[in-house]
Amino acid sequence: MSSEFTGETEEIKDDDEDEMKDKDKDDDENDDEGFSVLSDLPVETSERRPTCHTCCRPIKVCLCPYLPAHPLDVSTCLYIVQHPAEESRVLRTVPLLVACLPPGKCKVFIGRRFTEERYPELAAVCKDAHTLLLYPGASAENLEDLASDCTLTGHNVILIDGTWSQAKDMFLRNSLFRLPKQVQLRSTSSSQYVIRTQPTNMCVSTLECAAVTLSIMEKNQHIQEVLLKPLQALCSFQLQHGAQVHHSKEHLIKNGQYNKILPQNKRKIRRMQKLIGNQNN
Repeated sequence: MSSEFTGETEEIKDDDEDEMKDKDKDDDENDDEGFSVLSDLPVETSERRPTCHTCCRPIKVCLCPYLPAHPLDVSTCLYIVQHPAEESRVLRTVPLLVACLPPGKCKVFIGRRFTEERYPELAAVCKDAHTLLLYPGASAENLEDLASDCTLTGHNVILIDGTWSQAKDMFLRNSLFRLPKQVQLRSTSSSQYVIRTQPTNMCVSTLECAAVTLSIMEKNQHIQEVLLKPLQALCSFQLQHGAQVHHSKEHLIKNGQYNKILPQNKRKIRRMQKLIGNQNN
């Protein structure tokens, strides 16, 4: 009885396999038919807007008319270490900075970790006695107070391009950035990059940092005016096309307008509110 039961079971199993094979065959035929139908459909191709190779902006809002007619004559060489996330942002200021300066006077290195083996040129610059790293901190010297006349000898300045958290991470994790003299700007005006939110009123874009730095290094205030002109035009274009003015988080908190407070950020917001309160007192 056991053998008969087993035999029936095997026979049923064979029938199931045949049915499954037939079903798989039908499914394959249906898939092929469906694919052939889809393959006959017209493919919609989205044409990318023509982009200016100089300012990296769409042709319709090209900023080249706001760039200097000739690259600024500067002795200082800028080295921008840029977080990879900045490269994909649509509204970037570094391409405008590069377009305003002579070839070789503004070099961009993209990455998170910078070692001597992978970036020998940047490592050599960090070891150069005439190199400064612009990054605020307790050990940073005010750039305005530097005794040496930077116009007599060509200097290099390294700037970190990214959000404040990204810049902090890059500064702390790259030992090469401990080699140059660390400097900071004693004071800056409120950012004119009003289409992007800044943490505080004193935070400025990379282009604005470079503009102030070069005007100090070259002892020429006109440099700052020239470099800020395309940034002002960029913001004006965006505001005309529906963008909104972005106040800093400090401004919004101070005026009770900052509502996007996540639980993990509440402690940070309270510290900022306390700091603002102490400054007002």
